[in-house]
Amino acid sequence: MPYRMPIIFNATRFVAGVRNRLSNFGRRLRRAQDGTSAIEFALLGVPFIALLVAILETGLVFFSQQLLQTATTAAVRSIMTGQAQTAGTTSAQFKQSVCDNASSIFNCANMYVNVQKFSTFSGMSQMSPISNGSFNSAGLSYAMGGPGDIILVQTFYKLAVSSGPLGFNISNIGGGQDLIVGTAVFRNEPYK
Repeated sequence: MPYRMPIIFNATRFVAGVRNRLSNFGRRLRRAQDGTSAIEFALLGVPFIALLVAILETGLVFFSQQLLQTATTAAVRSIMTGQAQTAGTTSAQFKQSVCDNASSIFNCANMYVNVQKFSTFSGMSQMSPISNGSFNSAGLSYAMGGPGDIILVQTFYKLAVSSGPLGFNISNIGGGQDLIVGTAVFRNEPYK
């Protein structure tokens, strides 16, 4: 029978070998570049996409605001020149003329019109239909005035906005809607 040497456990050599293997693994891990792009995208992608959605949503609100202002400015010409007064234009007809000028985006069911007559520019006050975070159309009026009267026209539109990722929310009234306003102030021409 052949002679077998007894196996002697050398703890120092074992610990040194494990330490050597771990340091080799650490060096390989530091040099490895596989998957870093995926990890960087995971860390930066979500905030970037959230910012992109927020920019697009804000841009849509600004575009809608400008479109409503342009439509309001075009529609008030009939009041300023006296055409609306002599034709007996109603509030619904005036609202429809604003909608006709901005029909590409707006749904007329979400549009409201407020026309007020004032005696002086300094005595003018704009109406705010938002109360307790919701839209209140109870105080809207429609007074086109006569020749030389000062008129304030406000058009309100409830624009549906979506809340973006990471809690971005641009709505100012309930139901995920943003109230945008078109305003025109002018003196009626002496049309009679």
